Order: sequence, then C-alpha cells, then structure tokens
Amino acid sequence: MARAALHFWEEPPISGEDGSGTIFFSGCPLRCVYCQNASIALGEAARAITVERLAAIMGELEAAGALNINCVTPTHFAPQIRAAVALAREQGMALPVLWNTGGYETVEAVRGNVGFVDAYLTDFKYADAALAARYSHAADYPEVALAALQTMVEVVGAPCYDEFRGQERLVSGVVVRHLMLPGALDNSKAVVRLLHERFGSDVRLSLMNQYTPVIAQAAAAGDRRAAAALAASPELATTVPDSEYEQLLDFADALGVEDYFWQEGGAAEESFIPAFDFTGV
Repeated sequence: MARAALHFWEEPPISGEDGSGTIFFSGCPLRCVYCQNASIALGEAARAITVERLAAIMGELEAAGALNINCVTPTHFAPQIRAAVALAREQGMALPVLWNTGGYETVEAVRGNVGFVDAYLTDFKYADAALAARYSHAADYPEVALAALQTMVEVVGAPCYDEFRGQERLVSGVVVRHLMLPGALDNSKAVVRLLHERFGSDVRLSLMNQYTPVIAQAAAAGDRRAAAALAASPELATTVPDSEYEQLLDFADALGVEDYFWQEGGAAEESFIPAFDFTGV
C-alpha cells in the first residue's frame, strides 16, 4: 500500500462532503506512459501490510467519516482484499466497497468479487486499439475492458444511490471514467458512442479533462523512460485544450447521454494527485 485516507476529489456521490475512504495499492496491471500515479503504479512507493491490518484500515476510515471504502488499483491483490473486506464486515464495517480500476480486468476476476464489491469506478481509456498499444502497451485493452465492463454491469446492476448523512451516496452500480488525452478527441468520441450505445443508463459516464503532463515533468527531471516516451509521443507534453473538451461534451449531449459527470476548467492540477507518503498505512 501507499496511502489510506479520506479523498475529496472523486465524483460527487463518491466523495460527497465527507470524503471517500480511499486505499491506494501499489502496482498496476497497465503501464501507461502518461501515468499520473507512476510512483505507485511502478511499485516505487509501497509498504507491505497484512490482511488483518487492511481490515483494520477499513474500519479506521469508516470511523473517520468516510462514505465508502474505495480500493484503488486493487486487481492484483484481489484475494487479499476480499479476505480483508470479509474480516472488516465481521468486525462491524458497514460501508459500500468500491473497486477503482483502470478497466483492464478479466471476466473471472470481476465475477470473483461478487459478494465483496458493491460498486465499480472503472476507466474505459481507449476504443482505439492502436492508441492503447502506443500509450499503455495493451493493444487488447478495448476488448478486454469491454468484456469486463459488461460483467460489472451484470453483477452489480445500474447505479443506485442512498442518502447518507444528508449526502447522495453511490451504493451500487458502475461509474465509467474516461480521461481525455491530448490530440485524442476521436478516440474519446468513439468511447462515448460505444458506451452509450452498449449500456445506456446502466452505467454513468464521467468525462474528465484533468490530464496532467507529469511525463514532461519527469523527463525534465532526468527520467529516461519518460524522456523516451515523450520523444515518441510529444503531444503528451500538453494539457487538453478546453475547446476539445467542450466538443466532447457537445458530442455526448448530441448522442442523448442525459446524465454524466463532467469537470469545469482548471481540473488539470496537481491537487488531484495525493502524496503517496504512507499516510494511514
């Protein structure tokens, strides 16, 4: 793990006013060249804990006022997390459990979460296989993520909310995030069209413009891996223009997507990236 704390920058019914009980796990199934959490994705910020400690952390987050337990990049620790959820519930933890994933999941893994995970906060990064290969070294991302998403919808159903301490709270269902990338408007439109036509209101979309060019910062600091990636994809050195983001929102509206999350200007700030300093671990 790298961090466990209240997090206030998720979608409104996830963070609310009190914060989401967010647990950041180290490691990731993907290797996105533009990763904004590279220190944990690569396992550079990591501290080993036991299942018992993880269950206790869930209880501590509930006591701190969290609206939910939000497991970030949890896939590769699925068996241990399921065991911790079961133990935490035995000890009285009663919050919904969210699986916050890059979307690169197997159908078997999603089915294995039944009874442990209440809701999914999942990415759908690419409809374009070539872009998935170029940026995330995963040409099969579109087909893998689509199969996983279909299974998520089957096992947890459409988004459902309750009122908790005067706040609307997601308690089950699927929120699908799409982070718009510089120069990739066509990919973003294809993602929105695919998800809307395939799932309609069975998922709630979250269209994000918070891409932060940390790859440029890393390259400038002497990171050879980042420098090589930036040389191959120089467009990643910039944020997404507001005009392109507005085009995406207009496209979603024209398709008839009625209820989705969107971000106002200034979202591409480092405040969305917490310090992975083992807080709460």
